[in-house]
Amino acid sequence: MTSSLPVIRTVSLLGSGLIGGGWAALSLAHGLDVVVWDPAEDAAARLHSLIERAWPSLQMLGLAQGADRSRVRFVGSAAEAVAIGDFVQESGPERLEIKRALLREVIPSLREGVVLASSTSAFTVTELLSEGPRCERFVIGHPFNPPYLVPLVEVAGADFTDPAAIEAAFAFYKRLARVPVTMVREAPGFIANHLQAALFREALHLVNEGIATPEQIDACLVHGLAPRWSAIGPFMVMHLAYARSGIAGYFPSFDLGSERLLAHLPPPIRNASLEAAMSEGCERLMAGRSRSAVEAQRDRTLAAVLRAQRETIVDPSGK
Repeated sequence: MTSSLPVIRTVSLLGSGLIGGGWAALSLAHGLDVVVWDPAEDAAARLHSLIERAWPSLQMLGLAQGADRSRVRFVGSAAEAVAIGDFVQESGPERLEIKRALLREVIPSLREGVVLASSTSAFTVTELLSEGPRCERFVIGHPFNPPYLVPLVEVAGADFTDPAAIEAAFAFYKRLARVPVTMVREAPGFIANHLQAALFREALHLVNEGIATPEQIDACLVHGLAPRWSAIGPFMVMHLAYARSGIAGYFPSFDLGSERLLAHLPPPIRNASLEAAMSEGCERLMAGRSRSAVEAQRDRTLAAVLRAQRETIVDPSGK
């Protein structure tokens, strides 16, 4: 990126589903203009509905000067959206061929100095650009649902990615009050999805072997691990558990203490009994509530947790 970076006033979004729509709500809440391309006929209605649903939680966290839900408009083509944006976020369907085709179409329209990021949850930069033009300003900017609340954004590039593009994406996400994490090297699935998948595999084994129900597992996470993990992660939990030696004290007993807990690495074999138990358990967790009601409760709780984190947690990176 030899030219100076543009001042970011307008964010262009390719796709406006749950993820793209979440980026839209977040960008509007931070006083930015939003340009959207989405080929779905009902895209505008769905997007405005999502923004309305997200806005109370965003207000709870504090809106930036100039925040306005009306500062969003749709354009007729992906290339037009890309040509307008000071930062571009792609959030199309998680299908490799669709993303590759979209990137081939829009990269020629990317203005000089503008960063193009993908919300993909699995594909690497190298995979996404393997059949099209190599773009040094294309990066991964993987959020977590809902993007307008969950702060983490995983940022990654390839060997050919301009370091300035990574830095620019990092700075932009920080501006949106996100917590960006850059990877040491690119890998499919990034970081958090590997951790999430490992925990979910273990949960499936517990249900499959009749040890616990979905309700019991969710309760253990929501009321046990999650509150602690909202303050410190698993490495710091273990480090603090060994008061004299820190985490170094854990390793002499690693095999004895962890062997049984690490027994379930592959997922269980898919079977009808497991599928029924999971479906029935999740219906019981819904307790007759609508999806929108559960999402609203989730958002209120997340916003309260995030406010508490802002008041108590210091970023060890100092960034």
